[in-house]
Amino acid sequence: MLNPENVLLPYSISDLPEGPWLVFAPHADDETYGMGGALLRAREAGMATHVIVLTDGALGGEQDGLIAIRRNEVEHAARELGLASLQCWDEPDRGLEATPELVAKTAAGIANISPKSVFFPGPLEAHPDHRAAAQLVWKALQSSPELTVNALSYEIGNQNPINTMIDTTAVITEKARVMACYNSQNIENNYEDLVLALDKGRTFTMPPEVGHCEGFYAYSENQRSKTLREIVLEITELYF
Repeated sequence: MLNPENVLLPYSISDLPEGPWLVFAPHADDETYGMGGALLRAREAGMATHVIVLTDGALGGEQDGLIAIRRNEVEHAARELGLASLQCWDEPDRGLEATPELVAKTAAGIANISPKSVFFPGPLEAHPDHRAAAQLVWKALQSSPELTVNALSYEIGNQNPINTMIDTTAVITEKARVMACYNSQNIENNYEDLVLALDKGRTFTMPPEVGHCEGFYAYSENQRSKTLREIVLEITELYF
């Protein structure tokens, strides 16, 4: 007998993970496209939220001065999202690597902020920087067992393994408004429509009153000793 659907996907809404939150975004915009609704929900709940943008975003278009443009856009979005802090590390766009030096810097960044929940992109994202960001944060957490945080991955450009759903129905209009901050990227593709479609599609297993939601994977303590590859293979086995 194959596993039923509820073993593979959540069928109910989850509470917000414990705050404060620290979100690692590969590029300026990923935090909003991927989990802007959850960040807005956290703001409403009075939680402190922090974002670290890992790359300079230099390859996100042909505009002159794109790095500065994208920095201005993420600063605007940070104000709209009510972030407690924003850092931009300026690693090379499409060149993000989980080097020992950057792993140590990431672990130190987590320790300095001392969040209760840390978010990073899902390991099955298509963009290589997204996948590199997942490896980077995971290795940082594994290198510092004293960092006792909730570890969650979030979706940006495509569906990933998830076991947690956050209802964003009440804030979806505001999320769309924050996404509009990223004009330099929205003129490159119809990202706003694509993100809203992804959020709508995630309601397939939700009650009818849930109009939009964002999917996350919350990692267990037992999984923290494993590689992301091992975890993904274990999740895939559930389908067979």
